[in-house]
Amino acid sequence: MHRVAVLAVDRVDSLDLAIPLQVFGLAHALDKAPGTLFGEPLYETLICGERRSLSVTGAGGTELFQMTAPHPLGAVRTADTVIVPGSNEDLEPARAVIQELQDARDQGARIASICSGAFILAAAGLLDGRSATTHWSSAAQLAERYPDVSVDPDVLFIEDGDVLTSAGAAAGLDLCLHMVRTDFGSAIAADVARHIVIAPQRDGGQAQFIIHARPGPDHGSLEPTMRWIRDHLAEPVTLADMAGHAAISQRTLNRRFREQTGTTPLRWLLLQRIHLAQEFLETSDIPVEEVARRCGFGTAMNLRQHFAKHVRTSPNRYRQTFTPR
Repeated sequence: MHRVAVLAVDRVDSLDLAIPLQVFGLAHALDKAPGTLFGEPLYETLICGERRSLSVTGAGGTELFQMTAPHPLGAVRTADTVIVPGSNEDLEPARAVIQELQDARDQGARIASICSGAFILAAAGLLDGRSATTHWSSAAQLAERYPDVSVDPDVLFIEDGDVLTSAGAAAGLDLCLHMVRTDFGSAIAADVARHIVIAPQRDGGQAQFIIHARPGPDHGSLEPTMRWIRDHLAEPVTLADMAGHAAISQRTLNRRFREQTGTTPLRWLLLQRIHLAQEFLETSDIPVEEVARRCGFGTAMNLRQHFAKHVRTSPNRYRQTFTPR
């Protein structure tokens, strides 16, 4: 079982702390016994505190309650993945915390941070020479304090080798789902997303600061059209088809998609097709040619080209990686 250690320092953010517990706690094998909700759990998740009693904070750093950490800081070194939730970025992390992170890195653990947890990774030297992100309001401070870190304030999360960083709050959900998808495949991650009732996947490169225009005559929700697109992925859907379903011009459709999703309609359509192909490859043995047809790629060659570009492997290798799990 993959072990995840959530390294909680004093004044840890309550939402950042809860996100990995929720996501990894819901990741179960898809096969399950009759009458049960979940299959076998895929992760063991530990909360490891820098000390026994920790202060947990909410919005604006307000203290909410005191928590007793179930596991000592030293348990971090037993983990396959270490996640550092956000906390007060103005507080210098304890030397013991830095040492545990460096030791975990040296032992080959995957290291990740949510929101201002990136400041702790940077203090431990884990982000030197790497690209990283944090909440957009703290990005300039991170870049100024740690000039050896290449800070990108405009993305949801960044994976730079075995170190991952995410923007604020909900972007931690996207990061944790990405790790589940990397470990056990798209179908497992989609199952977790369904239980949490969130979108199955937002790309790490999507903008973290998206304009949500005030509702009005010219700013309707695209959700009905997005649902329609998902229901017609096997068909040759065009930009004109999407605009027609939304009853708006193509120019307005492009603008609204950027406002509401941070990307273009055609790129969003392509990613939905790739995600559907991943699920077919993980959960069925139908030929790649049939997967391509059902996902709207037309030919296996077209599917392979897009798969290689976005997933960085071939459909057959992807299937071999995830089918046994």
